[in-house]
Amino acid sequence: MTMAHPSFQPPGWRWLKAQVWGLEHAFERAKAAGKAEDDTRIRIFFVLALFSASFLTLAVGATNSAVFSNLGRGDGGAAAIGSARADLVDRNGAMLAADLLHYGLYIDPQEIWDKGEVRRALLGSIPSLTQARLNKALNGQRRTFVLGGLTPESRARVHALGLPGVTFEREERRVYPLGRTAAHLIGFADTGGVGLAGAERALNDLAHQNAAAGTPVALSIDLRVQAALEDELYKAAAEFNPRGAVGVVTNIHTGEILGMASYPTFDPNRAGEADNDAKLNRAAAAIYEMGSTFKAFTVAIGLDTGVADASTTFDARTPYQLGYRTIKDYHAAQKILTLVEVFQHSSNIGTAKLAESIGGPRLSKYFDRLGLTRPAAVELKESARPLTPKKWDMDAVASTSFGHGMNVSPLALSSAMGALLNGGKMVPLTIRKLDPKDRPAGTRVVSEETSKTMLQMMRANVTGGSGGKADAPGLTVGGKTGTGEKYDPAIRGYSSQKQVSSFAAVFPTAGPLETDRYFVLILMDEPKGNASTYGYSTGGWVAAPATGRVIDRIAPFLGVRREPALMAQRPPATPQQLTAGEAPSADGH
Repeated sequence: MTMAHPSFQPPGWRWLKAQVWGLEHAFERAKAAGKAEDDTRIRIFFVLALFSASFLTLAVGATNSAVFSNLGRGDGGAAAIGSARADLVDRNGAMLAADLLHYGLYIDPQEIWDKGEVRRALLGSIPSLTQARLNKALNGQRRTFVLGGLTPESRARVHALGLPGVTFEREERRVYPLGRTAAHLIGFADTGGVGLAGAERALNDLAHQNAAAGTPVALSIDLRVQAALEDELYKAAAEFNPRGAVGVVTNIHTGEILGMASYPTFDPNRAGEADNDAKLNRAAAAIYEMGSTFKAFTVAIGLDTGVADASTTFDARTPYQLGYRTIKDYHAAQKILTLVEVFQHSSNIGTAKLAESIGGPRLSKYFDRLGLTRPAAVELKESARPLTPKKWDMDAVASTSFGHGMNVSPLALSSAMGALLNGGKMVPLTIRKLDPKDRPAGTRVVSEETSKTMLQMMRANVTGGSGGKADAPGLTVGGKTGTGEKYDPAIRGYSSQKQVSSFAAVFPTAGPLETDRYFVLILMDEPKGNASTYGYSTGGWVAAPATGRVIDRIAPFLGVRREPALMAQRPPATPQQLTAGEAPSADGH
């Protein structure tokens, strides 16, 4: 390849150069002839020609862009850039979050001749504008941003006043039209378009990608399910005044979270005004000792390892002495119990003896397979790491068997319960809507036979055990109560006055393993008993009734049919049934 000689110039350039030199020579000839007016005319003509050529070039370029450019063609219009985020919708397409056009208000004090008039007009037209902020802008020396987030209507109202020095700039703002509904699952984004919590944070990149494509991001929740869940959870919270509360509904075959609520809550449109306690997602970011709901895991592990079957018996006539500890039942049956009865009576003694037979290595291995030793597998960045025993000695084995000595999040519990009840496969939770034909393969945790037995035992616990208040007319509801006493640093021990009370339910329990099934969890942190509960604040009294009401309301939305043979009302459960074995502590009291 040969290089061009340095003196080589394109023909076009040589022509332009020749024309310029020709003009310059014309100027020189005009001077030499003493005709100054000709020199001036030639120079004016030359400048005019240059401007004409420039404008002609710009006109050709603009015409080419307007006529021949592909920008704006197609369904999506111009590509989204910068901070734009796609709409968030529920699984049925209902709007959850969107970018809407707003305006920022600016003031240039140099253009204002009557500051008093401008002050009165703006304060009267914009209620959210403070006088201190306005005065600072009016007394400044340059154009200043005053207030953002003005709606088109507000902007038009102020613009109609014709105030000098008052201008606007367009800005996109993220809005949440349903306010507090599903606030912790949806989350919120900052003014720069960056997701800070919930789905907004977890799916941040997807929200930007879909904005460019002009398509929404579909979440897994069903707003009808979410509304029923929140309504019942907040009613129960108003009745029992807990420190906090959680509600979760999942599809146990797909892992889709159909509803998730945390109490107290907040409005994501005003996230900056909410305190951290209200913004805490207790379903994902808080961890608890779950109490007797853990007995479902221990019983399932006992069945799956072959250590026990449904008819295996355990002597619960006297407290169980384990080293320095004495393990007791809250309401002692004082008899020999089958494994089914251990589950129904929520016997700490029977569960601890079963766990001892399983052994620490196998118990901890199953807990790991069930995802209980790591953060819940879900897109939410808030998913909390559990607290687990450092050493799996017999003390840890006994404690964890009935839900003490191990703290997990409600989402982790929900995921693990799903694995016990969906046929035995661990399926990660998701906040994204999946294709109806898509059922994740999952990882085998327990056998199908174990899963079938657990469905039967969960149902038996509702029909004849501590979960009676969770039953719903015409539906085969199964479940397990949980009441875990909380550790109180003030007394250096577990407090009988501070409890985590919950109910973990599944429905329908009838039908083949592949039947569509749903898990519902209601949890209350430090609820207060009242006259209607005879002063009890256990899971059977404060969480089970709300769970039953949630199931009764959401079943039609999920296509779960009622069975006419089950519509007859059962006799109400007794206080003894509802509280049996539900209040274990570190020493078994």
